[in-house]
Amino acid sequence: MHKLSHIFRLGIKELISLRYDSVLLLFMLYAFSAAIYMPASGSSVGVHNASVAIVDEDDSRLSRQLAEVLRPPEFQTPVLLPYGQIDEVMDSGRYTFVINVPVGFQADLLAGKQPELQMNVDATAMSQAFMGAGYMGRIFQRELQQLSGVSIEQPIQLNTRALFNSNMQSGWFLAIIQIINNVTILAILLTGTALLREREHGTLEHLLVLPLTAFEIMLAKVWTSLLVVVFCTWLSLELIVKKALGVPLAGSMLLYLLVTGLYLFASTSLAVFLTTLARSIPQFGLLAIPVVMPMLLLSGGTTPLDSMPVWLQTVMQLSPTTHFVSLSTAILFRDAGFALVWPEMLALAGIGLVFFLIALMRFRRSLTA
Repeated sequence: MHKLSHIFRLGIKELISLRYDSVLLLFMLYAFSAAIYMPASGSSVGVHNASVAIVDEDDSRLSRQLAEVLRPPEFQTPVLLPYGQIDEVMDSGRYTFVINVPVGFQADLLAGKQPELQMNVDATAMSQAFMGAGYMGRIFQRELQQLSGVSIEQPIQLNTRALFNSNMQSGWFLAIIQIINNVTILAILLTGTALLREREHGTLEHLLVLPLTAFEIMLAKVWTSLLVVVFCTWLSLELIVKKALGVPLAGSMLLYLLVTGLYLFASTSLAVFLTTLARSIPQFGLLAIPVVMPMLLLSGGTTPLDSMPVWLQTVMQLSPTTHFVSLSTAILFRDAGFALVWPEMLALAGIGLVFFLIALMRFRRSLTA
């Protein structure tokens, strides 16, 4: 009971210290509000509002019809462009797509020939260029088949069904990924800066003369960070993701917050381990960057895990962020219950326990050094 009382009182001290840290409080407010809303509502990984210009050398009904079928929100209204300005506008990046309809295009098509249509693509706008060229090719093919009256039967008919996000809105996924990224950064920042601040101010030495153990000091740091970040995550999901962005979250909020707690247990333990390697807050920040960035970029949230080399997929299974990304999408979007996600939750808890024990050993050595 004495140990629990010590851990609780130390945690209250951490919460009081956080209350008076206005810079960190402002950063938390930003991280769980504007930092989630702006990327999710303002950025898109698909084709949206792509700029198009058309060089209409044919000046036929068909060429004008091809311009009319490119409509918002995928494409901007096409702009007519003289032939001599193609190189200039492509070099300046003014348009992502420049379509050149040659002279006699409609006449050749109606005569049964196979006329060529030139599509110039600015591939520096990578996602727009890759997917937009495919969209545009399918749109033009459909229109040309209807005009020529030639029906090309495909050997296979594909019926595509988009589950859990029927309109394929990238903002839904980006909002959750932003929360995961901010949870990771805040968990490490809160724990690491709190511990190093006490070391720099000398209050850690004051704690050591009290009847306290390294286990109690470390666990107090962990549970306070867990409490604060889980509460902020819940508020962000309810107010920003569900209300402001209108993302329908199908899964159990309680189960997701439990998973978030397991992830925070692992990430805060990692933060304590990093503080044992650093002697100041600037050193801790420099040390955290090469650790946190690969965890976020290679977790499967930025790029699919399956697209990575097999050896890297195996290595990333040791990262708690990989399991947290998988569990987040499964619970919040696919409404996966405990019966489906418990193996990955067990893996996340196991990784957290290993991190905690390693960090505890290093923390004890650093206190006696």
